[in-house]
Amino acid sequence: MISVEEALAKLLAPLEPLPVEQISIAEAVGRVLAEDIAARRTQPPFAVSAMDGYAVRAADVATVPATLKIVAEIPAGAGFGGRLGQGEAARIFTGAPLPDGADTIVIQEDAERDGDTVRVSEGAKLGTYVRRAGLDFAEGDVLLHKGARLSPRHVGLAAAMNRPWLFVHRRPVVGILSTGDEVVMPGEPIGPHQIVSSNALALAAFVTACGGVPVGLGNAPDDAHALRRFAAGARGVDLLVSTGGVSVGEHDLVRGVLSEDGLAIDFWEIAMRPGKPLMSGSYRATPMIGLPGNPVSTLVCSLLFVKPAMERLAGVPDGAEPGQFARLGRDLKPNDRRQDYLRSRLGRAADGVLEATPFEVQDSSMMRPLAGSDCLVVRPPHAPAAAAGTMVPIVTFPGGAWPL
Repeated sequence: MISVEEALAKLLAPLEPLPVEQISIAEAVGRVLAEDIAARRTQPPFAVSAMDGYAVRAADVATVPATLKIVAEIPAGAGFGGRLGQGEAARIFTGAPLPDGADTIVIQEDAERDGDTVRVSEGAKLGTYVRRAGLDFAEGDVLLHKGARLSPRHVGLAAAMNRPWLFVHRRPVVGILSTGDEVVMPGEPIGPHQIVSSNALALAAFVTACGGVPVGLGNAPDDAHALRRFAAGARGVDLLVSTGGVSVGEHDLVRGVLSEDGLAIDFWEIAMRPGKPLMSGSYRATPMIGLPGNPVSTLVCSLLFVKPAMERLAGVPDGAEPGQFARLGRDLKPNDRRQDYLRSRLGRAADGVLEATPFEVQDSSMMRPLAGSDCLVVRPPHAPAAAAGTMVPIVTFPGGAWPL
């Protein structure tokens, strides 16, 4: 068995970012930038009012009360062609450009209008409630960088930068092949010795959550010819992920059958729990990850191996996500030689520190605790007993409630 770190390094080594494509900014959320992005416009492009009120000269309201003549009314999206002179004011609204000559905003609560004049009862210092030109950024500023995965906040920034089109890496297309006579899809007739399959659907959802495009290849029965036929559907995908059939049993056919049909295995078996029987290699030049058939092992290994592989293909730079830690919520016994990933809940303790509490039962067949988990607590090989309150490394799930 090899370590998790060695296995991940071997898996990622041959992978390269996928080709670049141009997309509309409306489709950009979740995509990974393939270039640095510079602003095409200064924001704001001119000085604007931050409040509804009156544009004035600070010198004219240095002493109050002051009565000024209203010479213009300026809503957002409009302007004033003239220049504000001594003793003059302009009625102005939030987002409207400051007229020439004005340098301050008196909010409407501090003024009283009477026809063409306004009486200012509270003065305002120079620059009050004025957003100067370029307050946010200037034309030419590089604000988004290659390798960034675009969030809704990034999309809003790119729009403000006047960038309607972006160059991003293509989303990874992931073929999903499940195996086994013992499984049926939800809603199908269930034989006396069969179980409902969750792996393929959970994997497809996981791929989507990680920004990829899942392609279901079906569930191959435990038959060599059928397995080859189903696997042939992987032509054109960027990554092939199988579930089940990678152990050492007589009916675990994936390694044996596909090795005769173009599968080159890089490694098999990792010193981890859950997920020891995990395989990595390439099938007919397509990168392949063979996940265990156990449903919990499938998703844990997806988080640790499929997600990093997809990120490499999508152009995410190494080390983009910092390590995460939480305080242990309960005592743990010493660990054995395998790296353990404990399904755990996250919460805020009374002092505000993030706290991870592993479930008492960690059986790798139990989906209910996994679905109730917020993270995995990582226990290195041969880790000594850990008392509640110890800081421990954690791994969070994509799209979860804890974007640390």
